[in-house]
Amino acid sequence: MNATLYMPNPAIYMPIPAIIERIEDETPDIKTFTIRPVEPMPFAAGQFVELAVPGIGEAPFTPSSSPKISENMEITIMRTGRVTDHLHTMKVGDEVGVRGPMGRAYPVEDFREREILIVGGGCGVGPLRSLMLALIDDLDAYSRIIVRYGARTPDSIVFKDAQTHGWGQGGALDVMLTVDEADSGWDGHVGMITEILEEDYLDCHASDGIAVMCGPPVMMKFGTDKLLERGYRPENIYLSMERNMSCGVGQCGHCRLGRYYICKDGPVFSYDEIQSDPRLWDD
Repeated sequence: MNATLYMPNPAIYMPIPAIIERIEDETPDIKTFTIRPVEPMPFAAGQFVELAVPGIGEAPFTPSSSPKISENMEITIMRTGRVTDHLHTMKVGDEVGVRGPMGRAYPVEDFREREILIVGGGCGVGPLRSLMLALIDDLDAYSRIIVRYGARTPDSIVFKDAQTHGWGQGGALDVMLTVDEADSGWDGHVGMITEILEEDYLDCHASDGIAVMCGPPVMMKFGTDKLLERGYRPENIYLSMERNMSCGVGQCGHCRLGRYYICKDGPVFSYDEIQSDPRLWDD
């Protein structure tokens, strides 16, 4: 796998101050924060940063904004614990710390002239949005971009306006959404995301196509199985394995997966790199 690996820089060890410029509610438990670091922080799609809340702690997050913009950064955060709970109480103008970027990015140069299938579940569409924005900026370089996204309910769809009205307009992207449970206002597909990866809903060139996936472990497990069944090659399936990351530099060992440290060697891996690990889909 020829993913871009960025060399360490001092910013991965010492947080720099950043001001929260904007907060947007995506769902009842997910918000997108726009932060402006005191100095530009270039990153590549798939890399992550550590966000620090003074007096509380820090946690790793993958930016959801375009990597073409380094002056500010959008980070989409679900409430899941101590740091994220506190972040959800913060206001515009508050200060956080940010260090990074860290990790291995998507090998976007290897995607050129290929068909790209992007599969997201829940908050996993946050990191994928950064990739999508990078691809859209150079749309003619790819033969086709397909997006398949699943959420629990219509109210839990992240970036709902963009996904339902934006990304698919004008034929830029082939977008289809599904929800596990519909409400009275939902007129889209109802069912598991693996259903919209079936041939009836997805006409793709699997044998030489690229697939990228991010979401809950159970969704990624069954989604990967379905992609392999459809004919995608293990080396062409890219997974964003963001779970269990902590220190960000491979020292604490919390994110070890076989011979890899997810924070240092990933979080982006091709399936063929990690498929043999028995803990691959552990939550």
